[in-house]
Amino acid sequence: MLRIKVREIRALPDAALKTKLQELALELGIEKRKIAATGVASKVVKTRSIKRTIARIQTILKERGAKA
Repeated sequence: MLRIKVREIRALPDAALKTKLQELALELGIEKRKIAATGVASKVVKTRSIKRTIARIQTILKERGAKA
């Protein structure tokens, strides 16, 4: 689950977006721990992609007026 298209994000209801947001936050935490443990950022693209997807979801939730 690296990148979700904006069109697909907008089609989801708020509850599903909040669930995706939690899943992505968990996945980002796992990636950060892997980087901290090894000292090497082998999957920088994956981390960046997760962060951007989180930002997209938060932006859409904010546009809708839903609290994240």
